[in-house]
Amino acid sequence: MNVYAIRAIYRFELARWFRTLGQSLATPVISTSLYFIVFGSAIGSRMANIDGISYGAFIVPGLIMLTVLTESISNASFGIYMPKFTGTIYEILSAPISMTETLIGYVGAAATKSMMLGLVILATARVFVDYHIEHPLWMILFLMLISVTFCLFGFIIGVWADGFEKLQIIPMLIVTPLTFLGGSFYSIGMLPPFWQKVALFNPVVYLVNGFRWSFYGVSDVGIGLSLSMTLGFLVVCLILLSWIFKTGYRLKV
Repeated sequence: MNVYAIRAIYRFELARWFRTLGQSLATPVISTSLYFIVFGSAIGSRMANIDGISYGAFIVPGLIMLTVLTESISNASFGIYMPKFTGTIYEILSAPISMTETLIGYVGAAATKSMMLGLVILATARVFVDYHIEHPLWMILFLMLISVTFCLFGFIIGVWADGFEKLQIIPMLIVTPLTFLGGSFYSIGMLPPFWQKVALFNPVVYLVNGFRWSFYGVSDVGIGLSLSMTLGFLVVCLILLSWIFKTGYRLKV
């Protein structure tokens, strides 16, 4: 294991993020605050409790997931796309660094950023609503697992993209809508029976509900199923990345 290479990539990616730390933190904090003002205060005060939880507290896990998913994909995709864009990717490919070491460096840095943002959003939520965490260890585990999984997914997008506009296509047109429709701001049990069944085909439902369970012990789907779906997506991403590094897809051209 080339620890020096991993540390170099990891520190370089974190240093790039810290150079724009104010913007990186201010944007999600302001966005989350607006969500709480609109949904938590203006709308939430007129809504009944959901599963015995106030609406403002109920949406906390969903808002964290909304930020973590989008930021994980954005950080990881941009991190690998820039070396492709500038041509420095060939230095990495020619160096004595394995696929595993490259992934640990890039994905580890991106996941660290996402987890830090998730914790910042969690602290910001305390200003607006009172919430509790019944299973803090499970909360951290889910946050880590989801951050790493979607950073791997973002890494794949960064390899696939051949232009800056393509970096935003999947997060904006697919991931964000799926997150909004995945129970971030409501329980899918509130939907008509037909749409409840349709919602179960949305993979984000399992992520949000697993994370919400760690807060309040309630979930629209089983915690085991949520964990299995997340691990399954993680495995799929690892298989795709193994193929990418083995074939050099859009890396050696």
